Amino acid sequence: MRHDLASGRGFGVITGLTPQWQVSSRVTAFATTRLGGVSQAPYDSLNLGLHVGDELPAVEENRRRVVESFALPGEPCWLHQTHSEKVLAIGSEKEPVSTSAPSTEQAFCADGSWTDQPNVVLAVLTADCLPVVISDAQGSQLAVVHAGWRGLAAGILENALARFSPAVELHAWLGPAIGPDAFEIGEEVRQAFIDRKAAHGESFLPGRTDPAAASGVRFWADIYALARTELQACRSVVVTGGDYCTVSQPQWFHSHRRDGLRSGRLATMAWMDASRS
Repeated sequence: MRHDLASGRGFGVITGLTPQWQVSSRVTAFATTRLGGVSQAPYDSLNLGLHVGDELPAVEENRRRVVESFALPGEPCWLHQTHSEKVLAIGSEKEPVSTSAPSTEQAFCADGSWTDQPNVVLAVLTADCLPVVISDAQGSQLAVVHAGWRGLAAGILENALARFSPAVELHAWLGPAIGPDAFEIGEEVRQAFIDRKAAHGESFLPGRTDPAAASGVRFWADIYALARTELQACRSVVVTGGDYCTVSQPQWFHSHRRDGLRSGRLATMAWMDASRS
C-alpha cells in the first residue's frame, strides 16, 4: 500500500488508509481495508456492512474490532444510506447523537453527516462509491459523505460544503473508490453530470461501442475528478487522496461492481478529539 497506510492498535492486521492533509491533529480520519476481520468468503475478512448477507455475529465482531483497534471515542453514527443528496447535522439539538447500535442506521437516513461536536464519530459504508471526508483546517467542523454517482450528480458534496462556516479554510480527502479504468457507465449518467455542470464533461472518456446504448458508445467515468470539480466549484477546497481502485485491488478492498450482491463493505470514519486543542 501507499505511505498513508496506518495500522490500528490492538489488531495488527487491521489496516486503515489515512489522509495526508494540512488539518489539525485533533481530527482523526481513516478508511478501512478488507483486512483483519472474521467474516468468511466471499465477505472476507473485514466486512462492516449489516445489509449484505453476511453473518450478523461476524459483522458485529468486525465493528467491535474497529472500535477497539482505532480507539474510537464512541460508537460510530452509522447511516441508512440511499444514494441521496441528504447531509445531516449530527450532535446538534436538531439531530442528537444516539449511542444505540446498530439501530442508529435506521435513525439516521442520509448519505452524509456533519458535526461541530467533539468525539462524534461520523461514518459511511462503501464498496466502489466514493467516501469523502471534509474538515476545516482548525478541526472545528467535520463531514463524512457517501458519494456515489447518484449523490454526486444530485449535489451531495455541495450540500456538505454548505454546512461549513463560509470563512473557514476547507480540506477534503477522497477515500478508496472505483478507479477511472473500471467505472464504465452509459450516456444517461454522463449527461446527468454535464447537465449539472458543463465542466464535468472532462471527467469522461469514450469506452466500448454499444449498439444498445442511445449514443452508440459507453464511457469511462473518473469519479475522483467528478468529486474534485464538485468540491472546487462552490468554494476554495484543498483536495487530497483519490489514489486507489476498489475494483482492481481485490487484495485490499471490497467491490460491488467486481463481486456483486455478495460484496462486503468498507467504512470511512472521522471525528474530532475533545482532548486536543
